[in-house]
Amino acid sequence: MELHPIVWVIPVAGIAAIAFALYLAWDVLRADTGTPAMQEIAGTIFEGAVAFIRRQYRTIGLLALGGAVLIGLVIAVVEGKDVADTSIFGPELGIRTGIAFLVGAACSMASGIIGMFISVKANLRTAAAARFSLVRAVQIAMRGGAVSGFLVVALSLLGVWSIFALYGGFTHPEQAPFLIVGFGFGASFVALFAQLGGGIYTKAADVGADLVGKVEAGIPEDDPRNAGVVADLVGDNVGDCAGRGADLFESTAAENIGAMILGVAVWRLATAAGWPHPEAWIFFPLVVRGFGLLATIVAIFFVRGHEEEDPMNMLNRGYWVTTILSVGGLALTTSLMMNTPGTVGANGIAPWVWFFGAGVVGLATSVAFVYITQYYTAGAWRPVKEIAEASRTGPATNIISGVAVGFETTAVTAITIAIALFASHWLGEQALPHGGIFGTAVATMGMLMTTAFILAMDTFGPITDNAGGIAQFSHAEGKAREITDRLDAVGNTTKALTKGYAIASASLAAFLLFSAYIDKINLIQTNRNRPDLMITSVNLADVNVFIAALIGAMLVYFFSSLAIRAVGKAAQAIIVEVRRQFREMPGIMDYTQRPDYARVVDITTRSALRQMILPGAVAVATPIVVGLLLRQEAVAGLLMVGTIAGVLLATVLNNGGGAWDNAKKFIEAGHLTDPDGNVIGKGTDAHAAAVVGDTVGDPFKDTAGPSLHVLVKLLATISLVLAPLFVR
Repeated sequence: MELHPIVWVIPVAGIAAIAFALYLAWDVLRADTGTPAMQEIAGTIFEGAVAFIRRQYRTIGLLALGGAVLIGLVIAVVEGKDVADTSIFGPELGIRTGIAFLVGAACSMASGIIGMFISVKANLRTAAAARFSLVRAVQIAMRGGAVSGFLVVALSLLGVWSIFALYGGFTHPEQAPFLIVGFGFGASFVALFAQLGGGIYTKAADVGADLVGKVEAGIPEDDPRNAGVVADLVGDNVGDCAGRGADLFESTAAENIGAMILGVAVWRLATAAGWPHPEAWIFFPLVVRGFGLLATIVAIFFVRGHEEEDPMNMLNRGYWVTTILSVGGLALTTSLMMNTPGTVGANGIAPWVWFFGAGVVGLATSVAFVYITQYYTAGAWRPVKEIAEASRTGPATNIISGVAVGFETTAVTAITIAIALFASHWLGEQALPHGGIFGTAVATMGMLMTTAFILAMDTFGPITDNAGGIAQFSHAEGKAREITDRLDAVGNTTKALTKGYAIASASLAAFLLFSAYIDKINLIQTNRNRPDLMITSVNLADVNVFIAALIGAMLVYFFSSLAIRAVGKAAQAIIVEVRRQFREMPGIMDYTQRPDYARVVDITTRSALRQMILPGAVAVATPIVVGLLLRQEAVAGLLMVGTIAGVLLATVLNNGGGAWDNAKKFIEAGHLTDPDGNVIGKGTDAHAAAVVGDTVGDPFKDTAGPSLHVLVKLLATISLVLAPLFVR
């Protein structure tokens, strides 16, 4: 089969992104490493992060190996010729699915390690640069984050491309997408445990260090006298970097595969109509992602500014360049790959124009969520100021205000997603008969074009957070701490907007993967010669479907409960240990004794690894049990309602937690004043109340919320892989 020439953008863009990431890594690593005191604490953070990642991924690796064997055996036994959706079935399909699962899992683990490794190198250099220049500190932190962004997205792109090719994608493109769904399942499986383990670690350490150090002992954040500080700084890397790297890797991989499955339906139409290069409809998602990577490479050079400028403006400038260039790449891709001679869409307009419009809807949705999240979590706007004002009257009113803000965010989130789905589906219907579902797939791919830049902004957050800790810990000059505080506040917003972007993409992707699941079930029923059992709609009035939908909504809340409780249990152990050290080592307060940081790191590590198993197991087991007991249409109900509940709850947790965090930063920066104009800052009752609110929000925004992103997609990938098991 002769491929469309533009398809070769996929490997070219992937390799170019890797090469550019290596250049950025070289640029970061050659920067000044600061004072010996800075280097010492950075080395300690690095050791703790590596130790945790090694132990965590050893555990996850064993779970993934067991999962691959089990899935391979189930597929080999269940997916015989009568229910197979391709010409490959039985033991051969089981082996291929198991291998794809392991490859996806390995790539997901590599993405987490990459995200963590470069961040622990960039944080030291950001702290060192902050002694002299805000702009240089922003550039180092952003370039450090971009290394992770480029490598994770390139690994996803090249991983899907490679396994697609190995599984016959160049000769039978209509079959290969169904054969590689195990890759997406493996990536989701690892991402769930990586996000859970890292999230539990980082927030348990953060809560423990803040409550004992800031509230009880009255010492500043990241003070070296606090035994929990190193564990807190390590947690920024293993949770926000490694966990999010694995999260976005599985997002891009699973969504690409889902879109390729939907492309098979158009491939059949294109083949029947005699359109040139019908395989282009299947390769389209990967080509679009390639152009997104190339656009991001250019955009990194636009992250610049002057010393007095708001750092957020510098990052937004780069984001806008990525978006504008992505529109150009999208137009080129749709015009060349969606060539339909003899066929026109509504009003005589070529189908590619309508699909281009659907892709622009996806990009516009990405922009909308970036600014929606900034509004709800940045200190310049009403929600954060409202929470800060509520802190004047104590922790209770702070928490009430924060919960209200979190619930409020669901309105604009749901409306934006609804508009995106409706518009992209309508545009797809104008392009081709029954093209609405593929229109939503194009919108999802458009949204994901900016993933590399978004991930860079996300990793910017923990890098600057760590840089502030290093500056405080090493007693750096006041200017350095002032700059790192500014960057840390921006980093809180970038981390929050990444979560908003992730949940928006998860909602579009879940609809896409849900549609892919329906397609797979119907293909199986066609092969069984049972068209009467095909799913054309999901009947919520059916008792089995309603029960499964109820269980799907319950799972979201029960899973979140387990994740938040895990943070609480781990934090209790840290609080007890830090209190013990303050009590038994009185020299800590006057710097004559050094706290035992390693003991707190070890307690946090053991607790996080132990606590991540139960919520992960519940998430994996629930859709399988529902499918076995209630069958295929009930699983569709679980996916629909579980996705809706997951998206809305994740929005509450992410934005509420982010707003609480920046309300505390708002007070610490001296922006809250009394009626006489006197600053109400650190050490006041209002600040103590804000710290309590921030502590409540920590497991919301960094453990349960991000884990729900993965859960929503994991439900879909499990169902997609094990669909034959559910068919009656």
